[in-house]
Amino acid sequence: MIKTLRPKDYNEVLHVGHFFRKGVPVLMDLTQLTDDVARQLVDFCAGLICGRGGEMERVDRKIFLLQPPARPRIASAHVPDLTHVAD
Repeated sequence: MIKTLRPKDYNEVLHVGHFFRKGVPVLMDLTQLTDDVARQLVDFCAGLICGRGGEMERVDRKIFLLQPPARPRIASAHVPDLTHVAD
């Protein structure tokens, strides 16, 4: 299972951390955020990865896959296409 999150502001970064700490891979879609806010979330996630282990992979310009440690790795090719998703 991959949890897809589309934060609307920086305060929603807590949800990313919550699922990541529980061992759930997180697909973080930042396309609705400004570049500055998106950069802040990526910085937070970089610290999360550094402190907790795991990996972060850029799937697209503003879409990142965070994978907790000790889990089977998910190839970005297996991430569903989000271009058809409308909020």
